Amino acid sequence: MGSVIGDLLPLAVGVAVSPIPIIAAILMLLSKRAGSTSVGFALGWILGIVVATVIFVLLSSKLGDSEGDPSATVSWIKLALGVLLLAFGVKQWRGRGGEHETPKWMQAIDDMTAAKGLGLGFALAAINPKNLMMCIAAGISIGSASLGSGEVVVAVLVFTIIAASTVCVPVIGYLVAAERLRGPLAKLKVWLQDNNATVMSVLILVIGVVLIGKGIGGL
Repeated sequence: MGSVIGDLLPLAVGVAVSPIPIIAAILMLLSKRAGSTSVGFALGWILGIVVATVIFVLLSSKLGDSEGDPSATVSWIKLALGVLLLAFGVKQWRGRGGEHETPKWMQAIDDMTAAKGLGLGFALAAINPKNLMMCIAAGISIGSASLGSGEVVVAVLVFTIIAASTVCVPVIGYLVAAERLRGPLAKLKVWLQDNNATVMSVLILVIGVVLIGKGIGGL
């Protein structure tokens, strides 16, 4: 169980510090429907992480060998995910510093409802390729480890809490002390927009290398 949690930590941090959902959450908190939209977004973000992870927990639970150890297939999947993340990281690193047009969905956040916020949160967690690959890797690590059902639930819960924390904590904090957090959140949004590509590319490169190492180690 401890080794599985250790494998999950860098993946959970990778999802947690993804700047785009954090920027989206902050924009919602600064919008005219701050309370309802941001709560919907946070719920969608959590749901997306759980669904994407659990699907691959269930799929990968069949990949262990007869002694309960991860099979070579699991190692090859981790290796492939690591290579894909490295490719994403290199592409994002090369594109840093350039002019990037604000996505249309960000421009429409001020008029979003709670339902649309929930859908956006789910999409950014479960469909966005970079986050999805980290959820896949987490699901494979959990599902192939021959854990008991209770341990699987704990592992998914730990991964989800850490991965969702950077979106949920500002939302909860804003609901408690809205006026006090408005200024710091606005400054954080600007910093994340300016450093989005650099932060994410470095993080993806590191996690890609970790997954490649895990994959090679299991072959």
